[in-house]
Amino acid sequence: MIERVKSAMVGLGATWVLLLMVVLSVVSLAIMLERAWLYWSLRDDAAALMRDLGRLLRGGDLEGARRRLETSPSAEAAVVIAGIVEAKMGHEAAEEAMAGASALQKLKLEKRLTFLGTVGNNAPFIGLLGTVIGIVGAFDELGKVKTSTLGGAAQVAPEAVMSNIAEALVATAVGLLVAIPAVAAFNMFQRVVRTTLSNTEALSHVLLAHLKATGDTGTSVEDAIETAARSADRPSKSG
Repeated sequence: MIERVKSAMVGLGATWVLLLMVVLSVVSLAIMLERAWLYWSLRDDAAALMRDLGRLLRGGDLEGARRRLETSPSAEAAVVIAGIVEAKMGHEAAEEAMAGASALQKLKLEKRLTFLGTVGNNAPFIGLLGTVIGIVGAFDELGKVKTSTLGGAAQVAPEAVMSNIAEALVATAVGLLVAIPAVAAFNMFQRVVRTTLSNTEALSHVLLAHLKATGDTGTSVEDAIETAARSADRPSKSG
């Protein structure tokens, strides 16, 4: 059994491992470029967006806030728009709508990142497999030297041994070259996703605070305070 496995490994060599690593590197690069383009297209100034949203909500201009958010390509704006659409149904409905929209945006942002993480974690092991195959081939050549009685074979064998060792080292190097960019891109993209989700939560709380303060009626905080003040003055005037 062991001899059959060894013969299969030596016969195939590590070339197929190198080809697999090349395919994985090409796919990883394509995903990196696609994700980078997506995040770039969704970029916006979250701080300015929050200031504008707060200003419009304090003025009671819910439709104006919606129009301002619709001008933003960001995932944060898409989530808060979902809450504004359901604002008339109450702050609980708006909160649920934003939670659902946030989940969809998270799926969109994290799409294909699992592949990058998997490649980054496993590419060194694939390269190690190629290394093991190369070392097995090298030892197989050394075994042939010991069992051979021909001097010519003894001269050729060291070259074959060096070739197998070199192939093994190349497999390890390629595995690392594929893994390092994949891990770096995965970590960077995960940070972008976390930042986006944090900004989304902050903007959502701005809208929810407005809806709760106004009693979900869509009136401004200032109008609510003025109405409460008028209600408090009526008994004194009648008395």
